Amino acid sequence: MKKIGFIGAYDKANFIIYIAKIMKTLNYKVLVVDTSSVQKMKYIIPSVNPTKSYITEFERIDFAIGFENWEEIERYLGVKFDTNEKPSQIKENKIIYDYVFIDIDRSEKIESFEMETADKNYFVTSFDMFSLKKGINIFQDLRIPINLTKILFSYETSKEDEEYLDYISLGSKINWNEYTIYFQILGEDNKVFEENQRFEKIRFRKLSANYKESLAYVVQDINREESIGKIRKAMKD
Repeated sequence: MKKIGFIGAYDKANFIIYIAKIMKTLNYKVLVVDTSSVQKMKYIIPSVNPTKSYITEFERIDFAIGFENWEEIERYLGVKFDTNEKPSQIKENKIIYDYVFIDIDRSEKIESFEMETADKNYFVTSFDMFSLKKGINIFQDLRIPINLTKILFSYETSKEDEEYLDYISLGSKINWNEYTIYFQILGEDNKVFEENQRFEKIRFRKLSANYKESLAYVVQDINREESIGKIRKAMKD
């Protein structure tokens, strides 16, 4: 089981959902955990009679909503996860996840979901001051350093923008990876998200070529064994 963290104050819900859909199309078993303060996935992922915390299946992807830590998810599933390994003590349903994607926007969730043991952690942000400063503030009280890869959403990305991010993160326990993944923000993509939510679908058609290409690079960064060509084919619907 590979644990992947998407950390930051920026709205990451749609982005993570599309990453999960690609992975599912590539035949991986995926769990998405929304630990964010907004709990946006509670409202955009269809569920029958949702409770305070629950796991629901949507388009063959499992979504965990409202859980405070790993232990609550383990109790709900009746599974004891060994960190970064396959689950042990599995019930008859034999739930085994290849990937767990975790949406985090609070510092305490980094600890309660043991993100220091994650296979990869991404810092996801745009360049508005709220996303930047609140996002970096999440790492303020970390006790041990964390390795992060930047995923930057912007209308136009400039060297100065990224330099400013590096500046405000000085003094934080962050080790930045040497490469960055960029997403161009386009209004047409937001319209696609809204339409898909209304029709309760996760569809790639009508998404901009730039957005889909950036999704492909994130998926390949998560799993280097998958080719870009195969990933692109997973976004044909």
